[in-house]
Amino acid sequence: MQKNRQQILSGVKVLELGQLIAGPFASKTLADFGAEVIKVESPGVGDPLRKWRLLHEGTSVWWQAQSRNKQSICLDLRVKEGQAIARKLALEADVVIENFRPGTLEKWGLGWEELHQANPKLIMLRISGYGQDGPRRDEPGFAAIGEAMAGLRYITGHPNEVPVRAGLSLGDTIAGLHGALGVLLALYERDARGGQGQMIDVALYEAVFNLTESLLPEYSAFGAIRQPAGGALPGIAPSNAYRCADGQYVLIAGNGDSIYKRLMTLIGRADLGEDPDLAFNDGRAKRTVEIDAAINAWTKTLSLDEVLKGLLEAEVPSGKIYTAKDIAEDPHYHARGVIETVQAANGLKVQVPGIIPKLSQNPGSIRYRAPTLGEHTDQVLKSAGLTEEQIMILKKSGVLS
Repeated sequence: MQKNRQQILSGVKVLELGQLIAGPFASKTLADFGAEVIKVESPGVGDPLRKWRLLHEGTSVWWQAQSRNKQSICLDLRVKEGQAIARKLALEADVVIENFRPGTLEKWGLGWEELHQANPKLIMLRISGYGQDGPRRDEPGFAAIGEAMAGLRYITGHPNEVPVRAGLSLGDTIAGLHGALGVLLALYERDARGGQGQMIDVALYEAVFNLTESLLPEYSAFGAIRQPAGGALPGIAPSNAYRCADGQYVLIAGNGDSIYKRLMTLIGRADLGEDPDLAFNDGRAKRTVEIDAAINAWTKTLSLDEVLKGLLEAEVPSGKIYTAKDIAEDPHYHARGVIETVQAANGLKVQVPGIIPKLSQNPGSIRYRAPTLGEHTDQVLKSAGLTEEQIMILKKSGVLS
């Protein structure tokens, strides 16, 4: 963990009212580049992510990645006293991030209209399943549902089989990244162009939909509904996963025109490489099955390492399919500083993704470990003007933990 390095978002104060993945991922991204993030958690239980996936001494190791560089305070937002404190913190913040169901903050007196009126410079990021308006705004929405609504789930998997998920909550993290981008745009408008604060509305399904490439244009123009295709990339050839002699799979992206010719030469199929009908992708896409069969005939005679060696020498983009073990042991990951080790409050050392993206002049850093529940409650509230006596009274009443 690095400290005392100039951060590009130093001085930006973020109040995080969200939980689980989408909102907290957005604030984690901002915190990595210097924003001061105060995370509000429910007294006693905290963010449910603390109990997700694999735990060490009762706390998820995922927590160490998602909540680094943040301060944690315990505050019951369901009661007036807690809402009053949250409102006070919002008045001193540059950004409020939340991912509750639409209407929840309004019920607590912490909605956009109320906070914007009190703090016109405030920027509020709101992430929800379906957005802040529209006929489905009030429905509960999780990442998996957003991925399905955006069309991603339908095309993921093998033909005529049950659609599968990617194995990660992509809808949440993609929404978080869109949210962080929105915050940066709003900060630029406010600070560089003399504007006011504004509300950023990110829906999970819309964030995923923004990444669906030609899915809608192809349907709009031709009535074509893209279908699942396993490891292939329909309409772009060759690009697939191919089985090797040792039972492992290699990914080969030989879809560049000159790359395709080098690949065909490598596998001993110069006839396909020199075929004028296959010189460009539109021609190759019509004969994908034939090209894939030729590549498979070559890969199944060699081990994965032998295949990768040949492809590297021929300058054909390729790679093995990494597990977590492969990532942790890969020298390129470590040379790039994409893996960092943090020490949790309980002493456990955990590897986490490093700072992405990399800025040459103002690189981000992991400055602080993920906080224990309510670790910074007293510190933050004293900075906000509350006395020790007031804090003690609030703790006894259960508003704080």
